[in-house]
Amino acid sequence: MGRENKRVTMRQIAARAHVSVGTVSHVINKTAGVREPVRRRVLEAIERLGYRPSLLARGLRRNQTTILGVIIPDICNPFFPLAVRGIEDIAYQNSYRLMLCNTDNDAEKEQVYFDELRGYRMAGLIVIPSANSRLVALAGASAGELPVICLDRWPEGWKGDSVTLDNAEGAYQATRYLLELGHRRIATISGQAHVTSAVERLKGFRRALREAGITLDPEYIQEGRFDRLSGYEKARMLLEFSPRPTAIFAANDLVALGVLAALRESGLQCPEDVSLIGFDDLELASFTNPALTTVAQPAYQMGARAAALLFERLRGENTPKQHIVMKATLKMRDSTAPPPRE
Repeated sequence: MGRENKRVTMRQIAARAHVSVGTVSHVINKTAGVREPVRRRVLEAIERLGYRPSLLARGLRRNQTTILGVIIPDICNPFFPLAVRGIEDIAYQNSYRLMLCNTDNDAEKEQVYFDELRGYRMAGLIVIPSANSRLVALAGASAGELPVICLDRWPEGWKGDSVTLDNAEGAYQATRYLLELGHRRIATISGQAHVTSAVERLKGFRRALREAGITLDPEYIQEGRFDRLSGYEKARMLLEFSPRPTAIFAANDLVALGVLAALRESGLQCPEDVSLIGFDDLELASFTNPALTTVAQPAYQMGARAAALLFERLRGENTPKQHIVMKATLKMRDSTAPPPRE
């Protein structure tokens, strides 16, 4: 019966345990020592009545909850849930919980969520910024009130803590590998120009070609989005060029999936006609046909490191702002081969 009562108050617990409301509060919040027989009596009353404290109400009284806000741009992209899992594991170890918001890569939606999470007295925020993010201004208005960590990307002008990948080096490794295989007509489908990870990957791609003395046709660089449809649409355009590229570097694995679909539709074989490299190393990358050569980034570890950094801030560690850059690794599979003979 008691467990069905969702509106049990501390006053009811106090009456059942024959103690004061203050004693009940001390037992629940562990704010003062209570004699063991009295503590057991209060806990028994809590169990019998089915009392469940309101974490939000408790947080509002203390002006801070034990909840972390996490804002991501695309919940359908498997990379982001992997990073969130890393955040959640560290949060759980520290007896914190997460509130997750998805912005659909929309800066206005990101701002709404930021303001609402701040209003809910989140302990801190971890944000994977949207394209055209306003996070610099938002976080600046909350300086000293709310610790914010940028994960995976950072908006222009960001001076706060961040955990990112060496995207330029990862793209450089991928492009160098294609060059070593003998490719010279290498195209890329990049992410949006306002997303730092996309910008850095394009820099690494260009650097490898420049070092090899290759001047790239501007049309071989197609700006897209980090999704399959964009990969498909841009690949269809690239495959119409004459001469067409013998290899494509895709900005992420979802884009690479779209490229594979475009190749099949065009009657072309991967890697016999066109080699392909992705970026992320999602679980699905090893199950595509052919298995996808890709640049692996440690999504789980990045999320866990961002959460650990946030807890350093919550403990009041007044160290300089950190920009943690993690390493990428090239995973060579079956979607790459030397270019076809002409």
